[in-house]
Amino acid sequence: MSQAPVSRSVWARLRQTWDHLAVYFPIFLMALMALSTYWLVRNTPVMGEVELESAPRHVPDYFMRDFSVRVFGADGKLKSEILGAEGRHYPDTDTLEIDHPHIRAFSSEGRLTISRAERGVINADGSEAQLFNKAQIVREAAKTPQGVVLPRTELRSDFLHLFANTENVRSHLPVEMLRGTGDRFTADRMDYDNLDRVIQLHGRVRGTIAPRSQVAEKTNP
Repeated sequence: MSQAPVSRSVWARLRQTWDHLAVYFPIFLMALMALSTYWLVRNTPVMGEVELESAPRHVPDYFMRDFSVRVFGADGKLKSEILGAEGRHYPDTDTLEIDHPHIRAFSSEGRLTISRAERGVINADGSEAQLFNKAQIVREAAKTPQGVVLPRTELRSDFLHLFANTENVRSHLPVEMLRGTGDRFTADRMDYDNLDRVIQLHGRVRGTIAPRSQVAEKTNP
């Protein structure tokens, strides 16, 4: 008869203990969830950094067909004119690639230079032009203020690199130079300085100079 009060007392204490634990049970669950989240963050593989900007591609951003571009100096005089069958501008190099370019350029003295090729690549300010395949640069005859006659000069090659500001022409491929009415020179490569009127021919160099009855030209081959 004495066991019933004891059992009721034990159950009462267990219930009281459970009630106290139930108060802290939500806190325990929140702590467990926080620990689980922390564990997931620490053990989740880190993805590689996303590229903010893709590498530039050599793709044209605009085209031109049967076009003409003219450049004028500060004095309003025409410095150069570029014509082509088709032009493609590449923003990664800021260059203009032209099919069948035809370039007319005037020096400070007004001497005309005409350049042609099957393909050309010109930089942004037009100071450099690379001519590929059947390239030809012709500088027309002129007379200096001192009265010296400068003969017509023509350069031919499958590659000619023209520097407009310094009036240089270079080529690492076989080149042919025609001067005046009969002079002809060939070489494996060339460096031509028009300002100093000096041409450096390298490799297998051959030349033919036509006879003159009177020396009417001042040249420096």
